[in-house]
Amino acid sequence: MPTVKRQLTPVPFTRVRLNDRFWAPRQEINRRSTLPHIYQRLEETGRISAFDLNFTRPLPAPIVLIFGDSDVAKWLEAACYSLALYPEAQLSAQVEQVAEKIIRAQAPDGYLNTHFLLAQPEMRWKNLRDWHEMYCAGHLIEAALAHHQATGETRLLEALRRYADHIGETFGAEPGKKRGYCGHPEIELALVRLYHATQERRYLEMAKFFVEERGAQPHYYDLEARLRGEDPASYWAKSYEYCQAHLPIRQQDKVVGHAVRAMYLLCAAADLAHEYADETLLATCERLWHNLVTRRLYLTGGIGPSSRNEGFTLDYDLPDETAYAETCAAIGLLLWNHRLLQFNGDRKYADVLERSLYNGILSGVSLDGVRFFYENPLASAGDHHRSDWFNCPCCPPNLARLIASVGNYFYSTSPGAVWVHLFASGEAELAVEGSAVRLVQRSDYPWSGEVTLEVHPSQPAVFDLRLRLPGWCPGYRLSLNGAPLQVDAGSEGYLSIQREWRAGDQVHYELAMPIQAVWANPAVPQLQGRLALQRGPLVYCLEGVDHQDVLLDRIAIAPERVAEFQAEWRPDLLGGVMAIRGAGALTSAQGWEDALYRSAPPATEDFPLTAVPYYAWDNRSPGGMRVWLRTAGR
Repeated sequence: MPTVKRQLTPVPFTRVRLNDRFWAPRQEINRRSTLPHIYQRLEETGRISAFDLNFTRPLPAPIVLIFGDSDVAKWLEAACYSLALYPEAQLSAQVEQVAEKIIRAQAPDGYLNTHFLLAQPEMRWKNLRDWHEMYCAGHLIEAALAHHQATGETRLLEALRRYADHIGETFGAEPGKKRGYCGHPEIELALVRLYHATQERRYLEMAKFFVEERGAQPHYYDLEARLRGEDPASYWAKSYEYCQAHLPIRQQDKVVGHAVRAMYLLCAAADLAHEYADETLLATCERLWHNLVTRRLYLTGGIGPSSRNEGFTLDYDLPDETAYAETCAAIGLLLWNHRLLQFNGDRKYADVLERSLYNGILSGVSLDGVRFFYENPLASAGDHHRSDWFNCPCCPPNLARLIASVGNYFYSTSPGAVWVHLFASGEAELAVEGSAVRLVQRSDYPWSGEVTLEVHPSQPAVFDLRLRLPGWCPGYRLSLNGAPLQVDAGSEGYLSIQREWRAGDQVHYELAMPIQAVWANPAVPQLQGRLALQRGPLVYCLEGVDHQDVLLDRIAIAPERVAEFQAEWRPDLLGGVMAIRGAGALTSAQGWEDALYRSAPPATEDFPLTAVPYYAWDNRSPGGMRVWLRTAGR
């Protein structure tokens, strides 16, 4: 069981500069293409102008307004993160324009939601189960915190503090207050961050109330439904599992319902476990984490197989072609695992974080930064493609804020130690045991497993340098200043080098990165007789465009031949990727031209395979895609 209080502290992205050829170009595309594209679509769909509260034309469709504040807020947060690293006049002007609109839209009592200010003022706080008021508030609070971080200005933050105070005056356990909580968790995360920014403990207590009141009886959603004149039994989802309000959180033993909501709630539970040294909340996180990663997690780090509830179904229900695996859910999984990682630096959390980041999250945005996946299936017949926008466009700005701040997830410090979780060329400025340390990393990860770290303390300092040994890695070599080192990974999966560090000390860390075949648990019915290919943190797939557009299910791999496959750097392919080349077997169509069935099995023939990283699929000519491939002879 992890330590109840977090022992690690993440190094913030503002202290990390990435200059590699993987993440740095993506941050540049995010800045130059994704953020302007999202801003334009927010303007075109009325989400930004909604804050003017002065429509002379018909109101935008309700779907725009009821979630719309959160879309603007996430763009604003992403833009502020980008500005914190790369000041830019035009983006800064847009940020200030949007911030001013938000401030001016606020009601005198602190309330701030454009849908209910414009369209249904009489329905404020009447349907927490469905209407996302607190969800939007949470994203606005997080945007205000990011704005303050990037600019030093306080007006937007003060406005959102007033909104948080309005919510605190309306909801809570005290007499006269509503004992409600949002159907879509998010505000809880924002309130914990607001507490850290202001040191006002009431915000932390609000977050605790919202998490702990969830699922209590008499059920608040039943009460509010009756007040609206509705029968609670008519709820479309039929169960409050959909919004994780079926039981108090400490009684839950499986991750259920809407996947994004589940992840945000569990992020809040992890935060509160630390803040209150609450063993029961941390035990709940660990119990639900184990259920998820051993029974409900896609190989790509995606979660939630079902489109019906945008979330979970049953243990081992992991269909590939119909996988929902919403991009936002994978981002939520990363956020939760990052929080759990800080308790005691257990590699298992970093492994899940990395799996999601390099596969199920990064697949959500095209290489040019302006087309997106909402759903991330693991197979396609050629009819699933990215879109430049959605009616519910939560994923694009969520991706933008993650990519802008991806440096958050690379390093942590703890008393006497520096932790390296992820690998990429760049620099980090941090402090350990009172000493300033500049850490310089050089690596071509994820294409290569070679990592060089230069340590530059401001003065000689004794501390541990702890390097993650990924769970996918079968072996490694380590040297210090050119001399080989023999270090075993501890129980948490990190190599520890303790010494007095001096400026210029150099560690060379070489992670073995073979091409590996991966099989699914025999309890996963959809994946039996199939294998997948992985190299390093990257899951690979076949695309029809590389294989004469044949039906990819006709292609099989002999497991014993995977060891013969070769990794090949292709600078001309998908912006530069390490492709996998190998020999497969193709079910022959010869002789089947006029037959649907016959008693003789089809022949097979050798067929050359080219596998590409899953994150990069659907960036070329439309066609089929498959991650899980038949094994030859089955």
